[in-house]
Amino acid sequence: MRRIGILTAGGDTPALNATIQGAVVRANRRRVEVYGFIKGFRSLLNSHVPHVHLNPLFTEIPELDATRGGTIIGASRAYVDANDKETMVQIAERLSLLKIEGLICVGGDGTLNGLQPFAELFPTVLAPKTIDNDLGLNHRNEPDEWVRIPTPEPPGYRYEKTQSRTAFDLEQIVKYATPGYATSVFVSVEGVQRVRTTAESHRRIAIVEVMGRQSGYIALGTAYGQPDIVLIPEHPVNVERLVNRVRELYELQKNVVIVCGEGIVDESGQGLGDKQISHDPAGNVILTGAAEALCQLLVDHFGDAYFQNYRRAESAKAAIFTRKVGHTQRGGRPILFDRFYAAQLGGKAVDMLLEGQNNALSILQWSRGKGFHVESYDGNAFRDRWGIIHARNMHPSFYDPELMRPSRTGIEYLLPIFTNAIGHADVEHLRESIFDAGSLFRPYHSVNTDINKRIRYLELD
Repeated sequence: MRRIGILTAGGDTPALNATIQGAVVRANRRRVEVYGFIKGFRSLLNSHVPHVHLNPLFTEIPELDATRGGTIIGASRAYVDANDKETMVQIAERLSLLKIEGLICVGGDGTLNGLQPFAELFPTVLAPKTIDNDLGLNHRNEPDEWVRIPTPEPPGYRYEKTQSRTAFDLEQIVKYATPGYATSVFVSVEGVQRVRTTAESHRRIAIVEVMGRQSGYIALGTAYGQPDIVLIPEHPVNVERLVNRVRELYELQKNVVIVCGEGIVDESGQGLGDKQISHDPAGNVILTGAAEALCQLLVDHFGDAYFQNYRRAESAKAAIFTRKVGHTQRGGRPILFDRFYAAQLGGKAVDMLLEGQNNALSILQWSRGKGFHVESYDGNAFRDRWGIIHARNMHPSFYDPELMRPSRTGIEYLLPIFTNAIGHADVEHLRESIFDAGSLFRPYHSVNTDINKRIRYLELD
C-alpha cells in the first residue's frame, strides 16, 4: 500500500490525536502516505471528500500533537447505512479516485458495528477509542451468551445476556482498556475529591454522576477519589441497603459522597436516568438524569425533619445535592497511559493494513507475565449469532454489591491501568500552563484555523 486514509468517528475522546499521530509515525517509517478525512464518515458522504494530507514527504504536519485533546481532523456521529448499496459503492469509487488503498476508522462499538460493509469493498481496520471502556469482551466466548427475547413492541425482540458459564480471569479479557478511559477517570476522580470538601464543610450528601452509558467502568475507577458509595449500571440499586448505608455514614461523619454511573437501574431493571414525569412552574415536563432521580429517592426517604433535627439543613433538598462531571470527561489533554497506548494502537492499525488484515481491530491486552501489549483481533469475533456487536458490560466480579464498592477483583483490574497512568510531563504541564501569564493577553488560537488551510478536495470532472 502506498496511501491509506484515517477518520475519527463518534463521540469525543481525549486521545484521538495520539492515535492519529501513532498511525502517521508508523506510516512514515513504512513510507506510506496518510490522508485524514474531515469530520469522520461525513467526509466520505461528501462527493468532494474533504481531507488533509497528514504526512507530506513522510513528515507529520506540525498541528498533529499527541498531547492535544480531541481530533484535529474533526469527528461526527454520521454513519453509513450498510443497506444503502449505492452510497457504499460511491464511497469506494471516491476512495479509489484518491488512490486510497486502505482505511483506518478510529471509533468505538458503534463504529465497529458498521465496519463490515466497508470491509467488503476495501481493506478497513479499526483503532479503538471510547471513554466508556465498553468496547471489548470479558472473554472470547461472550458474544455467544446473547439471546433474543420475543417482545410485543417493535422490532419484536430484545437482546439479553445469559449467565456466563466461563470461569473468569483478567487475562481472558479481550481489549483490556481503551484510550480515553484513563483520562476520563482522572477527571472524574478530581471532581469527586473537590466535591468532598464541600460536602464535609456544609454537612451535605453529594451525588456525583459520571458517564459510561450501561457500563460501570468509569464509576468503578472513581474509587480512587474515595467516594463512600459507588453505584454501577450492572448491579441494580438496592434502595433499602443504600438508604441504610447513607444514614450510617451521615451520622458518623456528617457527610456522604456517592458516585453513580449514568446508566444505573432500580431493582426492576428500569433506568433511574430515564425520563421522570415532573413539571416546572410553567407546566413543562422536566427531564432528569440518574443523579437527580437518586437525589429525589433519598429526599423522599429521609424527609426534611431528619436534617432539621440535626440542625444541618432546613430541608432534605438543601442537604442533598448533585453534580455531573459531564463532558469534561471527554475533553482536554490525555494523560500518559492514554497517549502512549493510543499511539501504539494507531501504529498497529497501520501494520495490520500493510499485512493484509481486514475487518479487524488493534487491541490492548494485559497479562501478568507480559503486562500491556498490543495485538490484532478479528472484528467478526465481537459479533453475536445475529451479527450484532454489543457494548461490553463490566464483569460482575469487579463489584461488591454489599459494600457498594470495587471488589478485590475490581481493584486488581484497575491497578495495572492507573498505577503509572500519570507521567512527569503531565504534572509539569499543569504547573506551567494553568496560570501562564501569557494566557491573559493572547486570544485562544484554534487548531481548526490551521487545519482549514490544509483541507483539500477530490477534483471531479
